Amino acid sequence: MSLIKLENVHKSYYLANGEEIPVLRGVDLEINKNEFVAIMGESGGGKSTLMNILGCLHPLSSGKYFFEGEDIGHVQDDFTLAFIRNKKMGFIFQQFNLISKLTALKNVALPAFYADTDKHQREARAQELLDSVGLGERSGHKPTELSGGQQQRVSIARSLINDPEIILADEPTGALDSQTGKEILQLFTDFKARGKTVIMITHDLKVARMAERVIFMKDGQVLDHNYQVPNV
Repeated sequence: MSLIKLENVHKSYYLANGEEIPVLRGVDLEINKNEFVAIMGESGGGKSTLMNILGCLHPLSSGKYFFEGEDIGHVQDDFTLAFIRNKKMGFIFQQFNLISKLTALKNVALPAFYADTDKHQREARAQELLDSVGLGERSGHKPTELSGGQQQRVSIARSLINDPEIILADEPTGALDSQTGKEILQLFTDFKARGKTVIMITHDLKVARMAERVIFMKDGQVLDHNYQVPNV
């Protein structure tokens, strides 16, 4: 059984005057448990919108979205969607989305707070995760006291706090130097080795080649489910 399956998914946005802006145009997609998948395509091709739908952040307009065999595409219960996001998924954003007033430790622990985990347990787990990404000694520092690469490591540690089944990463190496980017990708490989699933948006051909499978999108459609990345 697929971990994720989309059938004929459409997504449109609407302007204030009612004009429809179609973004996804009949996407069919399957992702299996324990895959490391990259999604590539031209800017404006629908990659981020697709990621938002996979992450239960935006509703789809039509079609079906099966997650672990259950059709959740049109679930409107915020509690159910929040449970799926908090317990099943971890998010990594290109711009990190860390809270500037909180320390690295408290940023990492925040999703566990919303999952109602005991304070001692969540902070102990947050420290373990910071140790695992090489930032154990920086746990008391705020984001402004960390480099871009260090902030991205905090973001990755945060995404793992609730032991999710899936990591959803939107251009996770886009703001990093090449060496730090390689180290981040190694963390994803390690995550997959523990039986988890990684779905990553990237425009970088070298980064995409780290994935097991590359999905290529254009104009709101999946053109190739197993894209062969050219050598550069």
